[in-house]
Amino acid sequence: MSAWRHPWRAWSALRAWADQRQAQRIPPSLWDAVLGELPFVAALPAAQQQRLRVLSARFLQSKQFHGAQGLVVTDAMALSIAVQACLPIMNLGLAAYGDFVGIVVHPHEVLATREVRDEAGVVHHYGEAVLGEAMRHGPVMLTWHEVSLAGLRAQEGRNLVIHEFVHQLDARNGQADGCPPLPRGFMGLGGRAALALWQQTLATAWERFRQQVALAERFGEPAPWLDSYGATAPAEFFAVACEAYFVNRPRFEQDFADLVRVFDALFRPGSERR
Repeated sequence: MSAWRHPWRAWSALRAWADQRQAQRIPPSLWDAVLGELPFVAALPAAQQQRLRVLSARFLQSKQFHGAQGLVVTDAMALSIAVQACLPIMNLGLAAYGDFVGIVVHPHEVLATREVRDEAGVVHHYGEAVLGEAMRHGPVMLTWHEVSLAGLRAQEGRNLVIHEFVHQLDARNGQADGCPPLPRGFMGLGGRAALALWQQTLATAWERFRQQVALAERFGEPAPWLDSYGATAPAEFFAVACEAYFVNRPRFEQDFADLVRVFDALFRPGSERR
């Protein structure tokens, strides 16, 4: 039968051809070198690696990298960031990052000026060392030293790029609050029921984690494996949990099996029912 009578076959073939052309924009030697530094990506099945390669090529075309403090962002650096940033959106698509363009890369941590108003209305200024920051509508700020350690940090369940880009994903519905936009049919539910399930699951896990952190800090109990920074706010808990979910899922699942299922439903729609 002709492709005209079944145009979706022609479109499927054309899309596959276009995706292959996109992937070819990344030289094999560069791709292999970057994956050699990211074992949690190199361990993915070949089909997922190919999808990630295509998405990373599109990401690089749509974003603008800026080196700060004299840093020159090389092709390898940009690709490493792109690959890690695209892990959470492999099944969501690049539109999930569609409301910002700029990515600023510093060589080392940045001392940011903060201000806080106390109960008396007095504003206090202080400095805070920052490894990364995601501002709504961009840019995303990263420090290359920390990004370059992604392969080593995976054992600890940590990944700066995923953390900051998940904040951007979280903020798509207005603000980063630990509740990103949920896909249609999330967990077989819709609307308020889906939202309620997500909020209850995350809140329960966060409260349990906060108690573990408090017991470790106050009474010397064993510290939780997950980064204790996640205890500071629901949005930070979501971002910290996503780091571990993507870079060391087996270890993450030991402590947060309840979160794995809802994360699968968000990042891998349909997989939680298999």
